[in-house]
Amino acid sequence: MEEDISPQLLNEWIEIQDSLKKRLITEDGFDWKLPPMKDQDSEGIEENQDSNGEILKYVGGVDLSFSRNDPLIACATLVVLDISNLEVVHEDSSIIKLRIPYVPGFLAFREAPVLLELLDKTKKTSPSLYPQVLMVDGNGLLHPRGFGFACHLGVLADLPTIGIGKNLHHVDGLTQSRVRQVLEANGKPRSDIFTLIGDSGSTLGAAMWTTKGSLKPIFISVGHRISLASAIKIVQLSGRFRVPEPIRQADIRSKDCLRKHGLS
Repeated sequence: MEEDISPQLLNEWIEIQDSLKKRLITEDGFDWKLPPMKDQDSEGIEENQDSNGEILKYVGGVDLSFSRNDPLIACATLVVLDISNLEVVHEDSSIIKLRIPYVPGFLAFREAPVLLELLDKTKKTSPSLYPQVLMVDGNGLLHPRGFGFACHLGVLADLPTIGIGKNLHHVDGLTQSRVRQVLEANGKPRSDIFTLIGDSGSTLGAAMWTTKGSLKPIFISVGHRISLASAIKIVQLSGRFRVPEPIRQADIRSKDCLRKHGLS
C-alpha cells in the first residue's frame, strides 16, 4: 500500500541514500571462490579468482510476506542454503508491525531494519551458518536512483548482495515492454541471459530465463560487493524453478509463518 510522506522525510531518505551510495562496491569484494558450474569440473573454478580461499558454501535469501487482513503486519524471513545441494540449513523469522509507509524507490527504509536484525541475530547465535552472499527480493543497481533495496541492505550489513527482481520497472529508459520488443526484433536470444543496458550506456543488470521454456525472466542486478558476472553465476547455481531457491524458500517460509500465527 502506497502512502504519502512529508517532503522533509523524503529529503532525509534521499540524503541517507546518497550517503550510503558512496560506500557502494560494485565489483567482487569477497575472499571465497565460486563453485564450478554443473558442466565444469573442480578445475573450472573461475580462473581469475585467487587460488587461496574457501569455496562458496552458504547463500542466504530474504523476503517479507504480508497479512491479508492487515497490510501493516508482515513476517520477515531469512534462510541460508547450502549451495551444493540447495537444502535449507538455517532459517529465522520475525513478525512485525510496519510503521513506515511504502514509497516507491525507498523500500529499504520500510523493510531493511527487520532484515538487518535477523542477520545480526544469525551472526551472534549461528555464526558458522552466516551467509557469505545474500539474495534480496528487490533490485540493486537496477533502480531509478541507482541504489535499490539490495544495495541498501548490502552496504548496511557489509555483505555481498544480489538483487532479484520479478518485474522490470522503468529505469534509465529500460522497461519490460521495451526489452521484450528488442528480443522480438532480434529473434530468440542466443542464451538465457540478456544484458540490460540503459540509455545512459550503463550496464544495470541482466534478464535471465532460469528454466527451460520459461516466458518470464527474472532481473538480476548487483547489490553490493559483487560483480554482475559473479551474481549471474550464483543465481545459475541456485535455480530449481523460475525464482532462485534462496528467495523462493524465504517466500514460502514467511507465508508459512503468517499461517502458523493465524495472520495469513
